[in-house]
Amino acid sequence: MDLGEGPSRRLLVTGAAIYAVWTGGLLLLFGMPGQLTFTLYFAPPAVITYYGAQRSRKNERRWNLTRWALTVRYLTVGHRPIVNGGRRAAERVEWLPLRARLGERVEKFLDLPGMGIFEGAFGGSEPGRTAGRPTRFDVRPRLYGPDAVYRARKRTPSKKQ
Repeated sequence: MDLGEGPSRRLLVTGAAIYAVWTGGLLLLFGMPGQLTFTLYFAPPAVITYYGAQRSRKNERRWNLTRWALTVRYLTVGHRPIVNGGRRAAERVEWLPLRARLGERVEKFLDLPGMGIFEGAFGGSEPGRTAGRPTRFDVRPRLYGPDAVYRARKRTPSKKQ
């Protein structure tokens, strides 16, 4: 139980996990740090933990670290639509393409000198094909009285449990 003084346990556990992953990865790749590389081992997890544990300005219930993770997930995986209440998995062509996820930022980036070579990396602006024809709804409200409901109920056999 936190006593209200100092950092919360949640922050400490998050920081320890970030330090373990970052430092462990660097130790496996480069070995023990020297005097000059110690800052590279220590500073990035400290900055990520400090700024990531602060409350988000856009959503008060979330930490910045959660917003960052959701943003990275959205940019890498994208939006996968729910088709027919989840009864069918969306096909790859039904996913939102990277160019649509990035919005106007891609167009501004590609307008910069020499950045036109990345045109193919962002994909097309529209998916190759759609899920199908649009469904037309012809909805008419009807009001059934108790006598009509009673007749309909008598027509269908009921299952007794």
